[in-house]
Parts: sequence; C-alpha cells; structure tokens
Amino acid sequence: MTQQRTLTARAWAELILMSLIWGGSFLSIRVALDEIGFVSIVAHRVFWAALALWGVVLVLRLPLPRSPRIWAAFLVMGLLNNVIPFSLMTWGQLHIETGLTSILNAATAIFGVVVAAMVFRDERLTARRLTGTLLGFLGVATAIGLQNLLQFDPRALAQLAVLGGALSYAVASAWARATLSGLAPQVAAAGMLTGSCLVMLPAALILEGPPDLSLRPGTLISIAYFALAGTALAYLLYYRVLAMAGSANLMLCTLMIPPVAIVLGALVLGEALRPEAFIGFAILALGLVVLDGRIFRRREAARRT
Repeated sequence: MTQQRTLTARAWAELILMSLIWGGSFLSIRVALDEIGFVSIVAHRVFWAALALWGVVLVLRLPLPRSPRIWAAFLVMGLLNNVIPFSLMTWGQLHIETGLTSILNAATAIFGVVVAAMVFRDERLTARRLTGTLLGFLGVATAIGLQNLLQFDPRALAQLAVLGGALSYAVASAWARATLSGLAPQVAAAGMLTGSCLVMLPAALILEGPPDLSLRPGTLISIAYFALAGTALAYLLYYRVLAMAGSANLMLCTLMIPPVAIVLGALVLGEALRPEAFIGFAILALGLVVLDGRIFRRREAARRT
C-alpha cells in the first residue's frame, strides 16, 4: 500500500510549481491549435521534450538500459502515457474548453485506483477507496452532463476522448510499476518519450505534412512551453516530488491543476464554464480527498490524543 509522507516546504513549493506548469499547458496547447494540427502538436511535444531529457541524462551521465525488453517497455509506455492521451486530449481541446479538459483530466486519479485494484494485489478497493471512486465518477458525470453524451456531437465526443486519455494515463501508471521500476526516472522519461517519437513523428508527417517553419511567435512560444516546461521540466519535477513526498501526496497536484487552467482559460481565451462543470469538479475533488484519506487519519489521531 502507498505510504503517506509529510510534505516539506520544498516539496510544497515544487508541487505548486508543477501544478502551475501543467495548468498552463492546457492554455498553450489551445493557442497552438489555432495554427497547427493536433497530431503535429503532439509530435512537437514529445520530440523537443525527448531531446531535453536526453540532454539531462547525458549531463548526469546516467547508465542506459541495454535490455531489449526495457526498450520495448519504453515503446509501450510511450503509447500509453504520451501518444494516446496527448492525442485524445489535444483533439478534445478543439471542441471543449481548456478548463473542462483539465477537470476531466483529473479523473486520471480515479481511473488509477480502479486499474491498480484490478492489476495489483496490494491495491485492493477498501470501503474508503470505493467511496472515493464512486464520488469521483459522480463528479465526472456531473461535469459532463450525461444527457449531453446522448447527442454524439463533436463536443460530446471530445469529452469522451479526454476521459479516454485519462484512462490511458491510469493504465500507463500500472505498466510503469510493472515493467520500469528500478530505472533512473530521467532515463525512464527520456526512453518513454523516444518511444512516443517513433510513433508521432511519422504520423504527423503522413497526416499533416512537413512541419511549418513560418509559425507565428505566439505559436512558437506555446510549443516551447508545452514541450520544454509542460513536459520535460514537469516530468523532472514530478519525479522529484515523488521522491520527496510519495505518490499519495502527488494526488494534490490533481486538485490544483484545474483551477489554474480554468482561470487562464477565462482570462486569456474568455472561456466560461457551465455551473455543472464547477459542481462536478467539487464532487470529483471530494472523491479525491476521500481517496487520499489524510483527513480521516488526522481525525483519528486527534480522537486518540
């Protein structure tokens, strides 16, 4: 089972920074979509991030895996953690607001609990976890509005695509635990993104043609942001916070990303979400708090004291 650790001031600072970076990624992707296709956006994201992370690996002189099995696992991890979710969510942002995308992306933690319970014996669904999971799914259903899914219009399909991306993230987490444990996180991230490049670079070339070299400055800045900050730097921060604070505390990032994306979407793009989206996020956040469980442990400790 996941052990809860105390968040130090440094861990809090890096957790908040990571949430701000990932929250801003939704906006930068939406800006880039005004000029280039979603397949090219994903190709840019994984290619430049892979180059940056391999640079970190070289500077740190980290040993590289030699086993073909590990490199095959990198390819699968790249599909599950980058190619599928990045593509689905980026396409989804063509049809729904950045804030709503970030809310539905938060379902990753809910899907992660379910997938882990199905795959690992030490991740069984306790009564608390089951309650948190059900609340999470209720929050997602409220944010979407199940009646909207009956229309099968681009907006409804976009919301389903984002949820499909969240499910893919959850499966990727289980895959990483089963196949990539023991590797330096920088190597694991760089190898995963390299596997993604093997898929996305040919896909972008075939589906959307050669890269456009005459992009607007705003688009170039957006690409630099979501590739270098929102992917390469965010992965490095992710593993640092994981080492300092543990996986349970990383769930707090899931709660902090949507408010950032919602505010940026409103200020920069003039987006306005329906009240149901905010209600759904509140229910989803409650589910994540229940899954986290620290509030119950504190109450129990206070009662014993």
